[in-house]
Amino acid sequence: VRGRRRLRVDARDAYVLVCCDTARSSAPVTRGRAGKYVAVFDPLDGSSNVDAGIPTGTIFGIFEDKQDECDLTADDLDTCLETTLQPGNSLVASGYVLYSSATHLFMTLGAGTYGFTYDEHIGEFVLTHPCVEIPKRGKIYSCNEANRPYWDKPLQDYFEGLSTGTGESKTQYTSRYIGSMVGDVHRTLLYGGVFGYPADAKNKNGKLRLLYEAAPMAFLVEQAGGAATTGRGRIMDIEPTNVHQRVPCMLGSVDDVNELLGHYSKTSPSEDIYQP
Repeated sequence: VRGRRRLRVDARDAYVLVCCDTARSSAPVTRGRAGKYVAVFDPLDGSSNVDAGIPTGTIFGIFEDKQDECDLTADDLDTCLETTLQPGNSLVASGYVLYSSATHLFMTLGAGTYGFTYDEHIGEFVLTHPCVEIPKRGKIYSCNEANRPYWDKPLQDYFEGLSTGTGESKTQYTSRYIGSMVGDVHRTLLYGGVFGYPADAKNKNGKLRLLYEAAPMAFLVEQAGGAATTGRGRIMDIEPTNVHQRVPCMLGSVDDVNELLGHYSKTSPSEDIYQP
């Protein structure tokens, strides 16, 4: 596709650092031999929905390796992890695979967002969504509204405006929430609106992992013309302090996200549930 940087990764110049989160085990970190890139993954987003047949997905992000050489030994583990603890603005690629009625691969190399669909007849992914552009404003919001009483007051006011049609657009939004980030973000990319898993009184840092969920998705959405925020700042600019760090995440159409930021600008950060 024209306009994209070519990123070639093969067995000779890449190693993989896999960060995963499953209900069956603590999130393991594994590492191959040293190379040029480091990749982070959520291998099965929405795993709790598998038995119900609800769409799931895989999220990935790719950074350049900052270490010349690093062996995965007990003494060297911390040094190896430093390679991975990079902010989203250091990503060179990110994307997701959605497993649903079709298998979609949406990704960015830092020059736009592109979508591919798996064609089982030829066994390859075919470009079906060139130059994805998220609408500047949508009519759908996607979040777990059961947690609304436990959100920040600015966030409660924002979603009240969307659900009643009293927000900036004076349009009553529709609520659509799958519970699989990949599925909800995929719909948001195509139709616009806003997706969120914010901080609440029960989960004061939110539930999404910065390194391998929030940052890769933020990169993808921004490259499609959208925006991603914690409510106070750009997700892509957050410096991770540990592999499984959690952050609040609100992303989607730029006008919708800016409206949310306008609500937060009326209050002091000291009043927020999330205190980075």
